[in-house]
Parts: sequence; structure tokens; C-alpha cells
Amino acid sequence: MLDDFLIRAMLAGLGVAVAAAPLGCFVVWRRMAYFGDATAHAAILGVALSLALSTSVFAGALAVALAMALTVSTLSGRGYAMDTLLGVLAHSALAFGLVAVSFLQGIRLDLDAYLFGDILAVSRTDLAVIWVGVALILALTIWRWSPLLTATLNPDLAYASGIDPKREQLVLTLGLAIVVAVAIKVVGALLIVALLIIPAASARPLARTPESMAVAAAVIGAVSSLAGLRLSFLFDTPSGPTIVCVSAVIFTSTNLVARVLRATA
Repeated sequence: MLDDFLIRAMLAGLGVAVAAAPLGCFVVWRRMAYFGDATAHAAILGVALSLALSTSVFAGALAVALAMALTVSTLSGRGYAMDTLLGVLAHSALAFGLVAVSFLQGIRLDLDAYLFGDILAVSRTDLAVIWVGVALILALTIWRWSPLLTATLNPDLAYASGIDPKREQLVLTLGLAIVVAVAIKVVGALLIVALLIIPAASARPLARTPESMAVAAAVIGAVSSLAGLRLSFLFDTPSGPTIVCVSAVIFTSTNLVARVLRATA
């Protein structure tokens, strides 16, 4: 079954959707969209370094994404404006990554595949790496769900309950780095944040509890992946951007429905 490239693409898309959904909810709740963007942009530098050192692309992207996330978390509490810091680091990391790629000799690199994703080229090894990453993210999220949620909703209450918000921020940072590393092959560095944010934002008007929002976000992400793959196959369009377009349509639809229901209530 896994010899069929479409089946592998579907499984990869489902894996990324399931992994990104719960973390995407925390990104939306904490208003950390630009933080995720900086982490994703840094992954290109990780790709270049891994190819230069002949190591795993997943390992390189994970290492640099995690380093970026930790750098932002460290510097943000030392007098730097968060939006300025993220803007500088995100675009600097992307630029250094693109320049580093240009120095690679004797290596054929489809840069578009890492910027916008190439889900149809996912191999069995890529699929195994993606689902190992998914398992790690789900285990981490389930283990730290309650402390993460408390630290997100009320840091003072978290301190009173013996929870360190900075530690939970580090846990979320690690999860985001893993998502970036597993998703770069599927939707690319420039679209990863869209897959994190849009399904969670689409689920928000439909949910009554944080847990239901995470589940709804996973379902929306899965539907977006499968529908986007189908549409890209039918209309011969890029798969990653098509998946994000379907997510955007679902976001618009759920928010319009929510507005209509509130207006008629």
C-alpha cells in the first residue's frame, strides 16, 4: 500500500495535521504566530547545514528550529521588543539559509520543495520520521496539557499551583520545533505556520472547551490535507499551497457561520 505515492502523501498530511492541531491551539491562545514563523524560517538554515554535513534533514531542521526558539525565548525577557526581535531573527535565519544553500557544491537541491513543500515526494523513510515526530508531539502534549493550559490562561494561577510558566513555554517551544522539522517536507517552511494557525482558528468558533477545540482543529487539518491533495491532483496545482487554501476556505466558512448564528440568537 505504501508503494503508492498518493497513499504516502495522505498519511503524511494526516500526520502533520494531527501533530499541529493541539500546538496550533496554544499558538492561537498565546498569540505566538510570529514566534512559529521565526522557528519555521530557521529550518531552511537547518536544511542547508544538514546537507553540507551529510546528515539527516530532519535532524538539521530540528536542531536549528529548536536553537531559534530557545534564542527567542531567552532574549525576549531581556529588554528586546518581541515583535522586533522575531522580525529580525526570522528573516535573518531565512536569508542565511538561502545564502548557505547557494554555497553547496555537487548537491542538487529543489529549494521550492523546502519552501513550499513537496508532499507527493514523501518517501517511506520520510513517512516513518513524520509519524515518530507525531507520536512524540502527542505524548508531550498529553503529558503537559493541564500545566500548559493553566500557564496559558493565567500565569499567576500557574505559579500558585506550583507550575513554572517558563518551563511550560520551553515545552511548547520544543513541540513547535518538532512540528517544524516533520512538516517542512509536507508544506514547506513558508506554509508551516499556516497549518498551525488556520485549523485552530477555524475550530475556535465551534468549540466550547479547550479539548474540543484541539480535536476540532485536528479534524479540520485532516480534512484540509485530504481535500487539498485531491484538488491539487485534479487541477494540477502545488499540493502544499492548495492544502493551505482549503484551510483558509474552511476558516472563512466557520467564522461566517458563527457570526450568523450569533446574529440570529
